[in-house]
Amino acid sequence: MTVALQDSVSIRPLDPSDADALAVAYARNRTYLQPWEPIRPDSFYTSAGQHERLSASLAERTAGRSYFWAMFDGSELLGCISLTDVVRGAFQNGHVGYWIASDFQGRGLATAAVAFVAYFATEMGLHRLQAATLGHNTGSRKVLGRNGFTEIGLAPEYIKINGAWQDHVLFQKVLHG
Repeated sequence: MTVALQDSVSIRPLDPSDADALAVAYARNRTYLQPWEPIRPDSFYTSAGQHERLSASLAERTAGRSYFWAMFDGSELLGCISLTDVVRGAFQNGHVGYWIASDFQGRGLATAAVAFVAYFATEMGLHRLQAATLGHNTGSRKVLGRNGFTEIGLAPEYIKINGAWQDHVLFQKVLHG
């Protein structure tokens, strides 16, 4: 299901048929995303590598553990957002992660996408969303704040980003009181 997000931008679930567009978007933004992401093998930036990832994501979506969407301006893929590590039972929690292409920054797209995922998570009955960002990623911190996430702490050496274990600021949003 495709949903209008903002102006000409729409958001919809990713599937294996998006492998080419996703590979192009990642390759075009490789240098821009490098400081914010793990080091990726060259195969990650190919259609075959993305097809493999997207095929695996279908099983995760079917199991209710992870959901992956892409934002499009027409046919151009301009960013992705995910709801992963969904845990049911007493926890009812999931993690949000996202990226926007360098040439689409500053348009409020990440803010709108996070709002979309928070609504989706609320509708599926989750109690809480979590997100983590590098301390110096002020743009991402603003996106989370605009969506009602609150800072809950610092996780030292949380994720290996750009080849080094880096501290992350942790955020949460309680969806159901």
